[in-house]
Amino acid sequence: MAPPLGNDTEKRGLSRRSLLAGASAVGAVGALGAAGCTRVATAAGNGGDLLDRLKAQGVVRLGIAGEIPFGYIDKNGELTGEAPELAKAVFKRLGVDRVQPVPTEFGSLIPGLNSQQFDVVSAGMYINPERCQQVIFADPDYQMLDAFIVRKGNPKGLHDYKDIVAKKAKFATGTGYAEIQYAVEAGYKESDILIVPDQVAGLNAVEAGRVDVFAGTALTTREVVKKSRKAESTKPFAPLVKGKPHVDGGGFAFRSAETKLRDAFNVELKKMKDSGELFRILRPFGFTKAEMTDMTAKELCGG
Repeated sequence: MAPPLGNDTEKRGLSRRSLLAGASAVGAVGALGAAGCTRVATAAGNGGDLLDRLKAQGVVRLGIAGEIPFGYIDKNGELTGEAPELAKAVFKRLGVDRVQPVPTEFGSLIPGLNSQQFDVVSAGMYINPERCQQVIFADPDYQMLDAFIVRKGNPKGLHDYKDIVAKKAKFATGTGYAEIQYAVEAGYKESDILIVPDQVAGLNAVEAGRVDVFAGTALTTREVVKKSRKAESTKPFAPLVKGKPHVDGGGFAFRSAETKLRDAFNVELKKMKDSGELFRILRPFGFTKAEMTDMTAKELCGG
């Protein structure tokens, strides 16, 4: 779904995967795309003045990518998802009462932000060093491990990427997913990976026996198998990156000049983490307490 952000890292999918929304969400995103692409003013001043301008306007434009459960338009045409619902709460605390979605493809989120098509990326985007060279991030509002979709009973005993390699399992994952690189790092040949559009297609491939395993996030895999009679989700695990267990974290992205807005966002996010409000917002979208995190953007950016 998502074109690359303009560098090889994004093409290989080292960051959060580009999950596809359901048909209703995609259709609504397309309908809203043209209306939401008006450019916003350039930030200026020490630390940026965007927060002041947003307060004066009373509305903030959110870049979303039509990805369930992170940020999408539902079947009723309403903006929802973990990131937009969190944005509504945080920006209201900051004195901005309304949010307006600007739908785009996942790979266009950072270019769209930096070309001022919207004010903030509200898509649960994974935070990594490559992206941190292009934008600044709030601290992550969630963390995420990987998991597999396998046949009931996990007959091949697949629990991590090393198992897939050792047992020569037929492996699939999604377009632009970080799991592509995690599997390659474990020794799986990239040309042998079956790339499918999303986790639903991955479930179908496992159920039909076309592959032995599909890799995705712990959240999306456990949600998609709930009604399956033929497949199940494995226990979440941390993939190895450079030989060390790696936990991904996702959050909001801002233009590099807008440190005042990012810092103000972080203050309110921390309050919501401490009070439990953040978890109450994310829980309806399938998040558990295991996905709550105290990691910082600085850590994930490699600082």
